[in-house]
Amino acid sequence: MRVLYFHQHFTTPEGTGGTRSYEFARALIARGHQVTMVCGRSERSVLDLPLDPARRWHRGVIDGIDVIALPLAYSNRDGVARRAWTFLRFAFRSAAIAVRQEGDLIYATSTPLTSAIPGIVAKFLWRRKRFIFEVRDLWPELPRALGMKNPLLLGGMSLLEWLAYRWADACVGLAPGIEEGIKRRSPPGRRVALIPNGCDLELFHPASRGRLDLPGIAPGNFVAGFTGAHGLANGLEAVLDAAVELKRRGRADISLVLIGDGIRKDRLVARARRENLENCHFFPPMKKTAVARLTASLDCGLQILADVPAFYRGTSPNKFFDYISAGLPVVNNYPGWLADLITEHRCGLVVPPRDPIAFGDALIRLADHQEERSAMGRAARALAERKFSRAALSRQFVDFLEGVERGN
Repeated sequence: MRVLYFHQHFTTPEGTGGTRSYEFARALIARGHQVTMVCGRSERSVLDLPLDPARRWHRGVIDGIDVIALPLAYSNRDGVARRAWTFLRFAFRSAAIAVRQEGDLIYATSTPLTSAIPGIVAKFLWRRKRFIFEVRDLWPELPRALGMKNPLLLGGMSLLEWLAYRWADACVGLAPGIEEGIKRRSPPGRRVALIPNGCDLELFHPASRGRLDLPGIAPGNFVAGFTGAHGLANGLEAVLDAAVELKRRGRADISLVLIGDGIRKDRLVARARRENLENCHFFPPMKKTAVARLTASLDCGLQILADVPAFYRGTSPNKFFDYISAGLPVVNNYPGWLADLITEHRCGLVVPPRDPIAFGDALIRLADHQEERSAMGRAARALAERKFSRAALSRQFVDFLEGVERGN
């Protein structure tokens, strides 16, 4: 089977983003299939591929994956208009590739939602090709919940989502709420698989607490870490609110580390300086292998999102799975399916949204009770191994694609 895989934000472990598509592509290749990955080439992806000036793209083989990288600059700091323009440029150039490149199956993953366009176009022109659409966020529910009010943008998103669900032969959702949303808007009988993000058990694993190679962290401090984007959806103001509460209680022994970048980062850093929050430490994005080494030296992971009901059952954050792989207890600040997992498996603490006192209480409890913290960490790793092994999820993914391609 020849798979055309479209993911604008594709990256390898040498980059600074999630590697789900990389791992799934490798699983397809291990099963004997061919994969051409079409992606954007940005500072996040760190893809060192030769330029084909005639076609205006970079192309080469990475770990058996034929990668076509379109030179479209993208940053988490870009505004809405610039990001939208980049998304559309990628989508229409990808659509041309989808029509011209040989392939038996097209697999397109959001975000952005516009990644569905090459699959829709190719399916319309070549109906014999199979098209599977992977949904990482529900649109337009999520942007509407985050405050978007432009009726043209929201209407366009809704139409594109409707087209994607109707032209796709099958869909993949990353969270229970996403799976439910796809089924609500898809034709009856549409095949939908729930395949969440997974745990890289060999890369992220429990280890003896090492020395954190980060400036400003006092030896012996309890260190809670967040690794991910600093955008509007992430709601990282909640971490700074907790930092204020810890400062008020005199708990200078608890350090909060935030690693990543995004449109809200400058504002967060400015607030921390203005309020003299010396317990907050900001660092730039790191490639995944470096994040894995650092995570092993944290005392807990912070799973933080803005208090938006669309997130409760509709997200599958990479960072959560990295934390539990590393055997870290997780502090989570919003309800939903991940909060239920944490509570059921006793692998961390769930605090109410917008409650810095409860957030501070949770961090102090973990800092002051090492045995309980260790038990939660062991439970986290056990959950990772039992339910979210990347290897097992990759097998499920390949089985699903093979079944769709056969028409089963």
